[in-house]
Amino acid sequence: MDNIKQLWQFLKPYKWYFFTAILMIITTCFALSISPNFEGDLTSLLMANATDIINGVENARVDFEAFFDIVKILMGIYILKTISQSITTITLTHSIQSAMHDLRNELLEKVRKLPVSYFDKHQYGDVLSYITNDVDTLSTALQQTLSELIRGSLMLILGIIMMLRINVTMTLLVLLIIPLGLIITRIDIHFSQAKFDAQQEKLAELNATITEMYTGYKEIMLFNKQESAIHQFESINEELRENAFMAQFLSSIISPCISLITYIIIGSIGFMGCMNVLKGTMLVGELQAFIRYIWNVNDPISQVSQLSSQIQSAFAAMHRIVTLLNENEECDLIESKDISIKQSVDFHDLCFGYNDTEIIHHLDLHIKSGQMVAIVGPTGSGKTTLISLLLRFYDPTSGSITIDGVDIKDMTREDLRKMFGLVLQETWLFYGSIYDNIHYGRLDASKDEVLQAAKDANIDSFIHTLPQGYDTIINEEANNISQGEKQLLTIARAILKDPQILILDEATSSVDTRLEQMLQKAMNNVLKNRTSFVIAHRLSTIKNADLIVVIHNGKLIEQGTHEELMNKNGFYTQLYNAQFEDCL
Repeated sequence: MDNIKQLWQFLKPYKWYFFTAILMIITTCFALSISPNFEGDLTSLLMANATDIINGVENARVDFEAFFDIVKILMGIYILKTISQSITTITLTHSIQSAMHDLRNELLEKVRKLPVSYFDKHQYGDVLSYITNDVDTLSTALQQTLSELIRGSLMLILGIIMMLRINVTMTLLVLLIIPLGLIITRIDIHFSQAKFDAQQEKLAELNATITEMYTGYKEIMLFNKQESAIHQFESINEELRENAFMAQFLSSIISPCISLITYIIIGSIGFMGCMNVLKGTMLVGELQAFIRYIWNVNDPISQVSQLSSQIQSAFAAMHRIVTLLNENEECDLIESKDISIKQSVDFHDLCFGYNDTEIIHHLDLHIKSGQMVAIVGPTGSGKTTLISLLLRFYDPTSGSITIDGVDIKDMTREDLRKMFGLVLQETWLFYGSIYDNIHYGRLDASKDEVLQAAKDANIDSFIHTLPQGYDTIINEEANNISQGEKQLLTIARAILKDPQILILDEATSSVDTRLEQMLQKAMNNVLKNRTSFVIAHRLSTIKNADLIVVIHNGKLIEQGTHEELMNKNGFYTQLYNAQFEDCL
């Protein structure tokens, strides 16, 4: 019920369409409920006329006037039913699809607000499944089953009322269908719901596996892991098949069981009704109408059984969706304000760890405004983690980070991140033109500013060698340009943003020597009078840094300029000499 209440918040803006659909469903049910009476009256009229003619009653004939009066009423009822059903389809579709549209937007907004730590624990394909598979499952169920459930409930109530008007004893016998049907349904759902939950989970896992395999397709081919990948896919696919089979099988046996009960009762009613007709206590048309009304009782229960797979899948999907919507967000409880760095960035006794493992240990660091700071150290020493803390992708376990004396926790994440430009080792470019990919850095930038950013990143000359120049389309995998050129495009994008603080995380790792020299020339101008953090394994690229910080096992062990650190003959010297020897 809590899940349904939360879902109602998305339907509420379209409640008038929704309530109109319900009103039209009621109208349809009313038309369907009274039509058997008139059909029975028609049968009784013709039966009486035929009996009078056979018995030689004087002036006996078929009463066509009464016959056509009943036919006219029936035609009006059928037309009303058709119109109300059409309006139901239009209004219900509008309300549900609009609600699903808003739900998808809300889920996407929710994903945007989730902390980075959430994605450390969940696969991207699983998150994608919330917005695609789960919403589609819920949408289909609401569209196809909601009207049937409402219609079935009303038809059940109206059918019972109409049967009671004809014969109370026979009605009580028919009502046995309800408790017996509910018992069968309840027992079945008790076992099948778990299978539907497992089905949705396995579907999400399959989606995540396919996404992972597609993004790592080349690596799978390179390491000849095709068979392993196929085996992994087949294993998950088999588990999905088993859960889906059991879920569908268990839900599908409800209808045959209920139908068996219904047919036994119809046979009993047929016998009792014929006896009443022979006794003269019931008209044959009334018996016809009564048998028609039995299906008004059977159909709702049968519909629930037939649609139980969709209903249970919808509840499983709804549970997953609501779980995501209720995940903790990165909330900023402070007001937005303009922030600028004029003096320094300081790390005060900073500690941080993932789960129970501490990565950064009591780190203190003072960085003046405008300095180029290089962060070096072995792989896994905590360099990238330090930058993640600076950007508030994570919050420190203890200690603080301040900008001009203001704790970054006292800034909104949006205000904080506006100050930064970020270039990662793993480049991200989207399907579109080269111009659009650079322009993404600042959407209000002019064309001249975009071109200047490309020149500053030393990528402009390469772009002009392409047949379409800046209009060249980068494909979905961005594999129609080299890794180094992709890196330079992301640097141009960061330059265009004109951030107060620029972060380069292994930004030159994928650039060859020629491009690295071009980049170094550009960076001398780009980094001038701008605070910057550069993480680099190639120590030759950061020799001119104003401050080099050496991190080892999460601790700051050395800091200074290149000359100062080399003169200390410490850990930095060992790293530098090791790289120099490797180059030789």
